[in-house]
Amino acid sequence: MPSAPEPGSPSSSWITAYCDGGSRGNPGPAGYGVRLEDAHGNKIEELYEFLGVKTNNFAEYSGLLAALGFALAKGYTHLRVVADSELMVKQMQGKYRVNSPDLRPLYEEAKRRAARLDAFRIEHVLRGKNKHADRLANLAMDKGTHRTVGDLLPGGPASGPITARQPPARVSGSLFAEEPPSEPAPPLKPALGFVKNGVVHFVEGELPDGTFVTITPTRK
Repeated sequence: MPSAPEPGSPSSSWITAYCDGGSRGNPGPAGYGVRLEDAHGNKIEELYEFLGVKTNNFAEYSGLLAALGFALAKGYTHLRVVADSELMVKQMQGKYRVNSPDLRPLYEEAKRRAARLDAFRIEHVLRGKNKHADRLANLAMDKGTHRTVGDLLPGGPASGPITARQPPARVSGSLFAEEPPSEPAPPLKPALGFVKNGVVHFVEGELPDGTFVTITPTRK
């Protein structure tokens, strides 16, 4: 009996990509997650990326593109995609039209990449059967918005200094495999302020558009 292939080794066997994307606000801070498994259910790779302020559907397509890009870059030829976005799945299956001008380029790029594989299929599942990808997508959004344990406590963070941070660099898996890495952004100077009645007030410094902040409670 032939031995099972090593996890992550390219072959003509089917691999499965569980894909998910989300946006907190739609549009809002968005990210995708992808878990790739071999034909035996072994993990090959996990990909996730913060995308900035985007829509849910943009994030879903970004995860699909990351899965396709990974398969092509690593030499896999048979890819099965599992996603809980009914819209994206049925658009890729040709059952729904792509009317959004924001999604059209992503859809067309996904079709081009899928055509480069020997075999490709995509299927829809309920969110409960896509937990790994959902976890990774939320991890990407958490990292992008710098959520901390204090942010998740009832009542939110207390008043305290506000530290400005640049959005994080891309993590494993990029939207377009051919895209060169971007130059790191210069660090920002701290901006001081306070929180009162849920409103952030700055008393020193300023933040450029699109910058996220972390609020650190002051401990006496």
